[in-house]
This record gives sequence, structure tokens and C-alpha cells, in this order.
Amino acid sequence: MLSVPGLEPINYLIIGHLTKDLASNGPRLGGAAAYAARTAIAFGYRVGIVTSWGEELDSDALHGAQIINHVSVESTTFENIYSNAGRLQYLHHKAPNLEYYHIPQLWRQVPIVHLAPVAQEVSPAIVKYFRDSDVYLTPQGWLREWDDQGRITPCNWPEASFIMPHAKAAVVSKEDLNDEQYNIEVLAQSVPILAVTRGAAGASLYFEGQHLDFPAPAMEELDATGAGDIFAAVFFTQLSAHNNPIEAVRFAIQIASDSITRAGIYGAPSPEELFEIPFPEVNT
Repeated sequence: MLSVPGLEPINYLIIGHLTKDLASNGPRLGGAAAYAARTAIAFGYRVGIVTSWGEELDSDALHGAQIINHVSVESTTFENIYSNAGRLQYLHHKAPNLEYYHIPQLWRQVPIVHLAPVAQEVSPAIVKYFRDSDVYLTPQGWLREWDDQGRITPCNWPEASFIMPHAKAAVVSKEDLNDEQYNIEVLAQSVPILAVTRGAAGASLYFEGQHLDFPAPAMEELDATGAGDIFAAVFFTQLSAHNNPIEAVRFAIQIASDSITRAGIYGAPSPEELFEIPFPEVNT
């Protein structure tokens, strides 16, 4: 059992790599775990992250999160190249995988568990140990593979039938599933609630046999990196608090849409910014 002196209880556990993202203005902190953590902190959650990274970058943006780091010589490192043909993504380095034994004993009984792999680094077996928690998934890292040059492409996910039934909800992007409706519908059948983010087009929600589409407000985009991870953290926290998928997806769209007006990890709101975001009236 892993015991860490000075560790405090949490109510939102995130498992996944903090990453080094190579941007045009230099490397910056990234990863689904980072964006989700900052967002959950803004909503008042006590956040813990189990990760492996090289600590090459400033992590002040995650102030308030407790981080258990199984140190790597170098962080998982991504590069995104944008063109008129779309985005090319490369994986230049991968930090070690994360297993259940990496999770401190104090954090093994927690209300919310968010599995947030970015490069197949989270062991699928972890999901079976959290039977008394609300388990949420952003499975993008299980839905991608890379070639010898590191170029990332979508791939099959053979563990989906094992992992998804253990989850309360999952969030994927249309790119994660190669924008194929068949793949989306198959995944939706394996989990109680599935949200699919569609960028500027908003998001789709699948639950209880329903398929509902929700638009996003028009925003001036500065940087869309991490918007899907911010959406997911909002969606999961609201589901756990209120158990209303429709309200949760509307709320998540609003926060994620606002996030693209800021750059990098600071797209995820601070507590002060969260309360400044305008919300439209919603008829229920």
C-alpha cells in the first residue's frame, strides 16, 4: 500500500499524465488531468492527481491540487501541427504507465474518480477497484495509437467492453472516434451516459435511449486546446452534484466555450473567472 506523509483527503481523483505540450511559443503544461484538475478546483472540489511527469514546467496553474508524481525522466510530450487540412498530432515521449498501486491508500475511497489517459498510460484494470465511487472516463488516450515517427491516429479500443460498464458517464470528442456515427452509437450502448464534444458545433448527449444535440455559443477563438477536458470536468461534477445530464451538458458547453478565449491551461477557469462567465437562461 502506498502511504504518503502529509497527504490530505480529496473528493475528486484524477488519474492520467500531466504533459509537456510543444506550442509555437514554447513548451507548456498540458494533459487532460491538468485541464480537468484546474476546472474542478474552480468548482470547489478537493482535487488529487496521480500522474507521472518530469516536472520540467511550472505547475502554479494547478495550485490547490495535491499531486502524487511517480517521477519520469521526461514528461509525456505532444506536438500539434495545424493546417488547412486539420490537426496533425505527434507523441515524442511517453512517461511510465499508471497502475492501481500508484494510488495512495487515503485516496482509494473517494466520491469521484476521473480516468484521464492521454497515451494509453492508465491501466484498464484500475476501474474495477472503485466500486463505491462515481467513475468517469475521458478515454481519448485509449482511442489513439502512434507510428514510429510518433504520428497519432485513432485506433480500436478492445478494452471498451470491460471498462465502460463500470463508468457512470464518459466524454469523447468526435475526433476520438474518427467522427463516425457508428462508432459513437456503439460506445453509447456500453455506458449509461455518453457526451460527444463537437467543437464549435456544441455537443451531443446519449442516455436512456435518447440522442440530443446542443449548440454552442459563438465565441472568438484564441486557443481551443483543452476545451474538451474542461467540458468533461464540468459535466462530471454537475452529474455527481445534480444527476441531470441535460443540465450538465448545457453548463459544460458554456464553460468550455468560454475557455477558448484564453490560452493554454489558463483556458480552464479560476474560481474568480468562473463566476464572471455569463450563462443563458435555460428552460427545463
